[in-house]
Amino acid sequence: MTDAAPLLKDILGPQALATVADAGAAASPRFDRAAFLAAASAGLDALSIMERVRHIADALVPALPADYAAALPIIRAMAPRLTHGFQAVAITEYVARHGLDDVDASLAALADLTRYGTAEFAIRPFLAQHPDRTLGVMLGWTRDENEHVRRLASEGCRPRLPWAARVPALKADPTLGAPILEALKADPAVYVRKSVANHLNDIAKDRPDWLLGRLATWSQDEPATRWIVRHALRTLIKAGDPRALALIGVGHGAAVTVRGFAIAPATVRLGEPITITATLASDATETQPLVVDYRVHYARPGGKTVAKVFKWKGLDLAASETATLSIRQTIRDFSTRRHHAGRHKVELIVNGQVMAAAAFDLLPGV
Repeated sequence: MTDAAPLLKDILGPQALATVADAGAAASPRFDRAAFLAAASAGLDALSIMERVRHIADALVPALPADYAAALPIIRAMAPRLTHGFQAVAITEYVARHGLDDVDASLAALADLTRYGTAEFAIRPFLAQHPDRTLGVMLGWTRDENEHVRRLASEGCRPRLPWAARVPALKADPTLGAPILEALKADPAVYVRKSVANHLNDIAKDRPDWLLGRLATWSQDEPATRWIVRHALRTLIKAGDPRALALIGVGHGAAVTVRGFAIAPATVRLGEPITITATLASDATETQPLVVDYRVHYARPGGKTVAKVFKWKGLDLAASETATLSIRQTIRDFSTRRHHAGRHKVELIVNGQVMAAAAFDLLPGV
């Protein structure tokens, strides 16, 4: 029998509190270690990971000088002594909760603290209360030599940043970060490029026409930019948008014959894997780029279904060539997806068009 997987919230458990307390005591004799531990430990068990972030930030208040200007240097000195990124997230939250009236000093602190974890959540209240001023500072961060700071410029103003508070200005206009994205569109760091692509993909969900128009102006001669464009378009490509496919050099539809599309086994129980196999034969007279995805129609109570598209493979299929693809997927529950017994239809999608279908049955649990 194996031990249960650790809970995410336990990253900020008692040991983490002790580490934060030790960091504060080492940073300044003005840090009240006992007061922090008493406040941080109270009621911790019932809290989720992000609730613990806020709880720890509040617990810093009785441990630090009451004057924010005096407390901020201690917070900054604590960061290098922390041992996990979420500990740093907790102390950046102190800046978010207490530094809104000292914007310049707070933003400078967040640019420093983000090197040790991330300040992407802590920047959101500044964007909400001072959008133009904060975006202006973040644009300057795109020129920073540190990739963590450059990433914060993009990640912090994502319109749909996961786990983060929504920013009214970005909800009204999700393209406000466009100058930042332009400045980072050929960034040398993968860490930064992933953020830029995710930011653009957020915009795709609300302003697809804007996104497609903007990306059409970007030269893809630079490999870094080409990578960003492809990943930024993933939602639209999954939806089979012809304009998105064209931007990555792929036609809508393909000259191929599906010689086999199968799922094995035909029946499974929760926790068991299925293997999906497809054989594609080219009908073209020249090599054609293919984007192959598959869509699972998950069974729901009452005979309803809900669909999700999964990325499979991109390939160049030569004239008269045949390619066989195989992918394995375990049918298990996630916090974002619960499975129900019943027939699950699976569609093969090639260059945005459904070209074959099969199915498997999920049996009721024991």
